[in-house]
Amino acid sequence: MKINVILVFCFAVLFTSCSEYQQVFRNNNTTAKYNAVDSLYKAGKYKKALKLMEQIVPAYRGKPQAEKLIFMYANTYYQMGDYYLAGYQFERFETSYPKSDSVEVASFKSAKSYYQLSPRFSLDQKDTDMALGKLQAFINAYPNTQYRTEANELVSELRTKIEYKDIQIARQYLKISDYKPAIGAFENFISDHPGSTFRKNAFFGRLDAGYQLAVNSVPRLVEERLMIALGYYNSFVKYYKDTELMVEADVILEDINKRLNIEEPTS
Repeated sequence: MKINVILVFCFAVLFTSCSEYQQVFRNNNTTAKYNAVDSLYKAGKYKKALKLMEQIVPAYRGKPQAEKLIFMYANTYYQMGDYYLAGYQFERFETSYPKSDSVEVASFKSAKSYYQLSPRFSLDQKDTDMALGKLQAFINAYPNTQYRTEANELVSELRTKIEYKDIQIARQYLKISDYKPAIGAFENFISDHPGSTFRKNAFFGRLDAGYQLAVNSVPRLVEERLMIALGYYNSFVKYYKDTELMVEADVILEDINKRLNIEEPTS
């Protein structure tokens, strides 16, 4: 009996709450809607709050309450995981209220929204590039921000993703024996990502691709291409002679030297 009373009470509260929300939703009282938005937002009821915000945001533009409302509007999209709209609305907030106390967090969440949109490495990285630009702009604009450590970590993660995509593209060329594009892709990687953890792999990959191109060439091009591969070996050794890839590099060198000695004219 006691349980039934409790259930009836809970349903009554729920019904009353829903009924009050519907009344606010359907009437034209923007003040009541604003107050309801504020309460729902603070309670984390973002879906209900958003429906009311969509009704009143245009009516409050230019009014004193607009700054708070539009920030809540952007952050509601963020909390609901709609990062495209969150990023867009936070950008609008930055533009509309550049002197706001909330502009720093809006700028960070705008950048982080684009970070959330960054896809896995095998897909197009347009959103990743956008996120990197936004995060770097945020770091430059707010060098002493409390979010600096997190922003730097996000930048590092996104850069690693792009680097991994680029090194995988080069490796794929090598894997399918398309050696000239492989060499070009590895060289572009070396140029584009000077601080990458994959840089040693790019130097070794260029050596491997150059060697494979040489030994699979027509006879008249073999010696010239072996000499180019030897140059790739020397570049690899210059920077990465103490790495685990050195064993494989030396195997390639041994065969290069053997082939070049065979082709040298006898005196």
